[in-house]
Amino acid sequence: MSDMNDFGGIIGRTIKDSKPGLSERPRPREGAPNVVIILFDDTGFSHFGCYGSSIETPNIDRLAANGLRYTNFHTTALCSPTRASLLTGRNHHSVGMRGLSNFNTGFPNCTGSITHRAATLAEILGANGYATFATGKWHLTPMDETSGAGPFDQWPLSRGFNRYYGFMQGETNQFYPELFYDNHPVDQPKSPEEGYHLTEDIIDKSIEFVRDQKSLVPEKPFFLYTCFGATHAPHQAPREFIEKYRGRFDEGWDKIREKWFARQKEMGVIPPNTDLAPRNPGVKPWDDLTDGEKKLAISLQEAFAGFLDHTDHHIGRLVDFLEEIGELDNTIIVLMSDNGASQEGGPIGVLDTFKAFNNIPEDLDESLERLDEIGGPNTNTNYPWGWAQAGNTPLKRYKQNTHGGGIRDPLIIHWPKSIADQGGFRQQYHHVTDIAPTILEVVGVEAPKEFKGVPQMPIHGTSLAYTFPAENYKEPTRKHVQYFEMFGHRGIWCDGWKAVAWHRQGTDFDDDEWELYHVDEDFSECHDLAKEKPEKLREMMDLWWAEAGKYGVLPLDDRTWQLFGGTPRPYTPRSRRRYVIYPPVSHINSDASPGIGNRSFTMTAEIERADDSANGVLAVYGAATSGLSFYIKDGRLAFDYNLFRHHYRAVSADPVPVGASAVAVRFERIGQRAKATLLINGAESGTVDIPQVMRMISAQGMDFGRDAGSPVSDDYEGPFPFTGVIKRIVIDVPKRVNPAQKRESQKAEAKAEMSRQ
Repeated sequence: MSDMNDFGGIIGRTIKDSKPGLSERPRPREGAPNVVIILFDDTGFSHFGCYGSSIETPNIDRLAANGLRYTNFHTTALCSPTRASLLTGRNHHSVGMRGLSNFNTGFPNCTGSITHRAATLAEILGANGYATFATGKWHLTPMDETSGAGPFDQWPLSRGFNRYYGFMQGETNQFYPELFYDNHPVDQPKSPEEGYHLTEDIIDKSIEFVRDQKSLVPEKPFFLYTCFGATHAPHQAPREFIEKYRGRFDEGWDKIREKWFARQKEMGVIPPNTDLAPRNPGVKPWDDLTDGEKKLAISLQEAFAGFLDHTDHHIGRLVDFLEEIGELDNTIIVLMSDNGASQEGGPIGVLDTFKAFNNIPEDLDESLERLDEIGGPNTNTNYPWGWAQAGNTPLKRYKQNTHGGGIRDPLIIHWPKSIADQGGFRQQYHHVTDIAPTILEVVGVEAPKEFKGVPQMPIHGTSLAYTFPAENYKEPTRKHVQYFEMFGHRGIWCDGWKAVAWHRQGTDFDDDEWELYHVDEDFSECHDLAKEKPEKLREMMDLWWAEAGKYGVLPLDDRTWQLFGGTPRPYTPRSRRRYVIYPPVSHINSDASPGIGNRSFTMTAEIERADDSANGVLAVYGAATSGLSFYIKDGRLAFDYNLFRHHYRAVSADPVPVGASAVAVRFERIGQRAKATLLINGAESGTVDIPQVMRMISAQGMDFGRDAGSPVSDDYEGPFPFTGVIKRIVIDVPKRVNPAQKRESQKAEAKAEMSRQ
């Protein structure tokens, strides 16, 4: 029998003496606004034009000119933690997201997912009558749970969103992304040659979701959570957007940073007494670079600028659409970044980030020969430290750090119906935990004490809606304390004062040197008062420990690479050494793919060929920049090991038989080198020596029966589907027996993942 508890009618013996009970779904209050959150990735405090940059962001600037700019807004210093706090209104350690969603340390503060004791904005708003949509980057699900096998309880649709379209990882190729639609992987709708780029696709789907909603139930408000890959590496954009910036950064990062700093003062983004922070450690004066280093750095910055400009263009499309359908006036748009500019490009920048992860130094001469490829689908670029510090002007350090460069970020709030002080600045201190309570206040919804039977932890943030009225532009901040911690770096802000410690991994936390700043008077943290005011510093340090205990920060843990590549959890894809694949199967992302990097393996495909024309890809891992491909071409079995565009290929001496057969590649690691041997029905038929084994193969994962992304091998054009029948593919991975080798592999994998995220 169905549940009758909520039935409001009468059930008699017949319909004549019965009365139906038609329940209504929850409705938001009359006139409740739509909510749009636009989240950038790795975008620094000064990167938007309206925050001082010379990069063109006219559509973001338009939102700022018609809304409010916040200059004292802070995040957690890293992507997954900021997203967890943004969607829940709680501190990231408290909800289980101390670091990336790739981490699970076994402690409550680092589970790789958001506890159900902290309902998301989507869950709360959805329960109160909102339509809820998410597009773009998610990165809030344990990465080993993001395959077609699930589980799905931490995917967007299980955390309150009605629809989802985007990518689950921390980063993806913007021309060949790993796409998911609702709860399953999908192919991109067209190729790069046909004009595909992920940013445009994200906005297309955002508009589609809203259009469907407003066309059919226009009175129902919506919550749209749009998260770009921009401006996280790889920095990729259509060529015309990159070409637009040719020559604009030739002066170098020192002069550009000074110009952006002067512009910030002129615009009122920073106080007139602000000092420009000194160069971060390791940042060379521009004039000390060689001509080749300058050319590479300029090209990498041009790609970044084109990427940001292109994203701004498509934000304009979304805003124009909302205006066309009459929804812009009563839509509160929150636009922000998840952390400061990234330091992960190193001192001179990189074309292929995975080379560094594999201890392969980039050859500058080779990079200079590929300048025209930068920003395109076949490079995985990140810019140098000098440009990252310029993006954080006037602040110290970067993403992952708890100094200003890591945590002070742009925030724009646009709501024409309720914000009259258009173009105004707000200097009140606020934090990413404050966004959710702000949204709940303006839509008229209270955070539940219990959600779906689960008791809820209190909201930690403080609504900043009090800053909206024009007369409140100088209202004192209603937030009084906020702690920070990321990879052992620590910070605490309280009533205009900040104590901060940069931590060197592996050292005793008690040896950290704390700094003290009166940030109400010292915007860029340039005047350390620790020695002048030791009692104040001790007070702040004691407060940090109190807040750390209160919000679940402990135990302090500075591990990074050690958190990758450990013992896989049971019932996850990497918890076995034999994989049996039955194609066709959905694309498998890299964290859920068989763990064949840095080790020996055997891959066997049981196939049938109706005739000699049956060719194509059997299995592939990676992309055009790096990876491996196992395929049949012209009737011959082949294995291509793409070591960063240097192809080591074995082709069988014998043809693959027509009919049923078992074809295999045996990959044997020999020290840091390897040998790949092809086998047809058990008989060896070709080999290739490989000079170096990749510890981390690629950010892109695996496909079977085709090469769905950017083609790994230069021996065919993608997707090159296999036109025969694949009954199954078996991958056997032996147990590692060398502990030192395993630790080295884990370290390299971690370095790769940390830089990616």
